[in-house]
Amino acid sequence: MIYRMRAILDTEEDVIRDFEIEASSSLEELHDALSQSFGFAGNEMASFYRSDEQWNQGEEMPLLDMGLGEKPMNDKPLEKILSESDNRLIYVYDFLNLWTFYVELIEIAQKEVSKGYPSLIFSHGEVPETPPNKEFGSSNDLSDDLKTNDDDYDNFY
Repeated sequence: MIYRMRAILDTEEDVIRDFEIEASSSLEELHDALSQSFGFAGNEMASFYRSDEQWNQGEEMPLLDMGLGEKPMNDKPLEKILSESDNRLIYVYDFLNLWTFYVELIEIAQKEVSKGYPSLIFSHGEVPETPPNKEFGSSNDLSDDLKTNDDDYDNFY
């Protein structure tokens, strides 16, 4: 079996790559396919995260064992992670720049004997020179919580 996957770079302009990869491939092989299809060297830290239909970030599946109990990517075949109903992942490449991708299993198909995998089957848009700016925050304004007045400072010491 092969998985037809779509990866969308989180940018203002559409940057999309569709590719096929064997269902027995590991997340590390998916990492390699993604980084290469978007023109990255693939040598930066990266992680996959499970995602729901609203693209909420879930359980992390890191590239390397960080000693925190999670299994590294190279131990997880895609067929154990993705299915027709559980078909979305968020991929974060290069933790200093936070290139973020939305990855979705769009079809499960039969493997073609004469074809090599992974295989890029569609490419749209150019990857920008620099990663998009990420704004972190919440609906609550935390800056008010971080402000202190002189009385609080004096009472602390």
